[in-house]
Amino acid sequence: MESQLAPIEQSLNARYSLWVREDLDELRHNFTITDPNITGHPIVFASPGFLKMSGFSREQVVGNNGRIFQGPKTNRKTVMEIREAIREERAVRVRLLNYRKDGTPFWMLFQMSPVFSKEDGGVVHFIGVQVPIRRNKKLTDDGADAACNEIAFGSCRREVCSDSLVELTRVLALDTDTNCKGVKIEESCEASELEKQRAATAINDILSVLTGCSESTGRMVCGKRCSLPAAGLINSSLNISLGRIKQSFVLIDPHLPNMPVVYASDAFLKLTGYDRHEVLGRDWNFLNGVDTDSSILHQVQESIQVEQPCTVCILNYRKDKSTFWNLLHMSPVRNATGKIAYFVGVQMEEKCKSQDRRGLSPEIRQLGAVGAVKVAVRSLSIGASCSRSSDGFNNL
Repeated sequence: MESQLAPIEQSLNARYSLWVREDLDELRHNFTITDPNITGHPIVFASPGFLKMSGFSREQVVGNNGRIFQGPKTNRKTVMEIREAIREERAVRVRLLNYRKDGTPFWMLFQMSPVFSKEDGGVVHFIGVQVPIRRNKKLTDDGADAACNEIAFGSCRREVCSDSLVELTRVLALDTDTNCKGVKIEESCEASELEKQRAATAINDILSVLTGCSESTGRMVCGKRCSLPAAGLINSSLNISLGRIKQSFVLIDPHLPNMPVVYASDAFLKLTGYDRHEVLGRDWNFLNGVDTDSSILHQVQESIQVEQPCTVCILNYRKDKSTFWNLLHMSPVRNATGKIAYFVGVQMEEKCKSQDRRGLSPEIRQLGAVGAVKVAVRSLSIGASCSRSSDGFNNL
């Protein structure tokens, strides 16, 4: 459990001053902050106002993905809009039906905004503000009208769960205004101009705190992309998709000098003993050492040059200098246009070459990882080519 919480704690501690949580706690807004660079795109901060209104404790929220606030009648089309905004790393504002801890559904205005690194232009966090929508409509419960002049609230931070156009088409075709059992969901629950203004004010206030708390660490953030993403920096939604792949692997950018590592899976970090920041940006062959067979290394380099996959067994070194025999499979990964975007290197320790509980051989498991990476990369490039303009909000 402690190892799972470490990256959550580090998400804020590494970039902001030590009092960032205290400063955020003083804000009266209802909001969450999520980190798309951690596997599962978890919530790393939840405001006291949000916790009070949703009925969840901080321990139940922090570390979880925002899907815990969704329910059977959460509008799937609207959820897809949020996923697309995450994919495109842009702001979005929507109305959404979400659920309290006790299961009751409520309407809220959700406004999400990315937080960018001023240094390299990458997305470091997403802010999700939830503004209650006051309703004067009535709900129908088993045919009986009941007064419903309540405050609605919730949160709908949900990671990008599918990047495929098939999924997008399926979701957009759904009838998203159907009624849940026993409760009639009104279609005309719209946010007022005052509620929209409250959401915008909350975003600005939260960004002001984060910006101020980043100055003392020298890792400054901003609400708008202040610079182009650094070369080799992968999109945050691709980071999310790759995070679901459980095998040990790295993603390598062949278009940059020395072919640096631009993504490392959690399993790779566990296998090698390195922290993520110690891996990203390193040469692709940094695990090699004095006793690594240079002829095998040359074989891998040749396969990269001719853009063909290869599998070798090579002696590698962990961070603590201990050695292990690595069954390495290297394969090119092409984008939707057929051009090579990355190379993926899938590692498996030699002593783990037996079949797993499902009866799958090491080779099949490695090819499965390669296939999953290819789907994530191709789906992202398809989505990017079909994306709308990243400026402004939808459905205002």
